[in-house]
Amino acid sequence: MRIAVEGCMHGELDNVYKTLQYMENINSYKIDLLLCCGDFQAVRNENDMESLNVPRKYREMKSFWKYYSGQEVAPIPTIFIGGNHEASNYLWELYYGGWAAPNIYFLGFAGVVKFGNIRIGGLSGIYNARHYRLGHYERPPYNESTIRSVYHVREYDVHKLMQIEEPIDIFLSHDWPCGITDYGNCKELVRHKQYFEKEIQDGTLGSEPAAQLLEKLKPSYWFSAHLHCKFAAVVQHGEDSPVTKFLALDKCLPRRKFLQVFEIESGQGPYEIQYDEEWLAITRTFNSVFPLTSQSANFGGVQHDMNDCRQWVRSRLQERGAKPFEFVRTVPCYDASQSLSIGAFAVTAFFPQQL
Repeated sequence: MRIAVEGCMHGELDNVYKTLQYMENINSYKIDLLLCCGDFQAVRNENDMESLNVPRKYREMKSFWKYYSGQEVAPIPTIFIGGNHEASNYLWELYYGGWAAPNIYFLGFAGVVKFGNIRIGGLSGIYNARHYRLGHYERPPYNESTIRSVYHVREYDVHKLMQIEEPIDIFLSHDWPCGITDYGNCKELVRHKQYFEKEIQDGTLGSEPAAQLLEKLKPSYWFSAHLHCKFAAVVQHGEDSPVTKFLALDKCLPRRKFLQVFEIESGQGPYEIQYDEEWLAITRTFNSVFPLTSQSANFGGVQHDMNDCRQWVRSRLQERGAKPFEFVRTVPCYDASQSLSIGAFAVTAFFPQQL
C-alpha cells in the first residue's frame, strides 16, 4: 500500500491533490491513501469562518467547500485530524469521527479506523496544560476564549486512546510528542529554527500527552505537523521492542517539504475506510462519563465492562458491516457566485523540489 502524508493543509486541498496526481504521473504509481496531520480547515461556508481561529484579515474560503458541495471529489481517500486552525463548529459535529465530505474522513477528536489491514489512530488539537483536565464545555458560537480552548487536547480523549491494546500501525497528532527531538538531528533542526532551542532545553517543545501515547502505543509510524518544518526521528522502545519512525512535515506552500510518500505492507484489501472494533468498544465503555461541562471526566463512574462492550460492538458490526455511515451535508455550502466578501482564488499545483 502506498500512502501520502501531508503536514498542515490550511485549506489547500486543490493544490495538494494536484501535486499528488502530478507525482503519480511522473512516477507511474498509484497513491492509495492521503493522511493529513491537522489544520485541515474544513470550511463549508462563510458562517464557518466565525469558528476559525485565524485573524479576520487572513480568513479565506480556500477550497474545501468544493468537496463538501460535490463540485469536486477527492481523487484519493483522505483521512485527517484537527489542529489549531479549524472550523471547530464543524469538527464538533463530527466529534466521534465521520465523513467531512465524500471520500474525506475526519478521525474525530480521538479515533482509530482501519484502511485495508492498516490500523490508523489519531489525536486532534494541540496541548495546553490549563485546559487538559477540563471537559468539552465549549459550544458555538465561540467567544475569544473558547474559540481557542475548543481545540485544546483533553484528558478524556487521551485516556481512551491509552486503553488500546492491539497494535497501531500509524498514528497522527498535530503537535509533536514532547521529547521527540532527542531521537533525531536536533542540531540541524535548531540551525533552521533557532527559536526552538530554549523549548528543547526546557523540555517544553511538544505535547506531554502525545509523548505518553507514543510510549504506550508504540506505533510503527507517527506523523505530525504544526511547527511548519520537516523533522525525522527514530524511537527505539527498549531492547527487543518495536521501533517508531517519526516524521513531521511542513505546511502546503511552494518549495516547502509538506508531502511524503511511503509504502507499507498490507493485505489485498479492499482498500477502504472501516470502523475499528476495539476503538468502538472503548468509546462505548467510556461514553457514560463523557464530560460535557468544564468538570473533568469521572473515570471511576464507568458503567460498562470492556468485554461486554466488545461483544456488543462485534454483533452490531456483523449486522450492518464495518463501513462508516454515508456522508450527509448538514448546512448550505458556500456559493462563490453569490458571495461578495470572499472571492474565488486561483489554484496552481505545488511541485516541491524535495518531498
